[in-house]
Amino acid sequence: MTVDWPEFFSIAMIHLLAVASPGPDFAVVVRHSIHYGKRVAIITSLGVGTGILVHVGYSIFGLGFVLTTTPWLFNMIKYVAAAYLLYLAYGAIRSSKGVELNQGHKENGSQTRLSVKKAFTLGFVTNGINPKATLFFISLFGLVVQQSTPLSVKIAYGIYLALATAVWFCGLSLLINTGPIQDYLQRYSYWIDRAMGVLLVIVAVNILFFS
Repeated sequence: MTVDWPEFFSIAMIHLLAVASPGPDFAVVVRHSIHYGKRVAIITSLGVGTGILVHVGYSIFGLGFVLTTTPWLFNMIKYVAAAYLLYLAYGAIRSSKGVELNQGHKENGSQTRLSVKKAFTLGFVTNGINPKATLFFISLFGLVVQQSTPLSVKIAYGIYLALATAVWFCGLSLLINTGPIQDYLQRYSYWIDRAMGVLLVIVAVNILFFS
């Protein structure tokens, strides 16, 4: 397997800029870090990274063409994604004042209000049904990755993108759960919840009217 390194570095840089931009994945990981702690946030991050494989899969095997040439199907994905993000936004905005950071962790151990399965699923679904990510990966594999690039190399690119996404958000989870930052977030968790909720509403509106 021969990798076209200039092509790979182009993909890596474009992906870095995209993953670093605030969006639904960022909002979910930050909120889980605030309320459930490092472990749940990392599991959520792994779910987000795994969700990347959904987009990579249909981009590599040509299903992206079906999505972009079938308006009703793409619109259905948009509506489902927007409804899901608005649901998450509602939960964030209505969060009660005075909620403590990592409130899911009890003094007697690692008991948490959010199961590992649910944390992973939330991360996976948030990324997997995001039509913005759909357009991004279809464009990435359609315009940046050459037609002549072997399938094995394209799959390797996809695995890298999934791993890089997971590592990025795991790093964010660890950063948020460091002492000084954790204390700051605990003090302002009520307003951060609302900020994340507003961000999700903005993303949902953007998906509905500008995708």
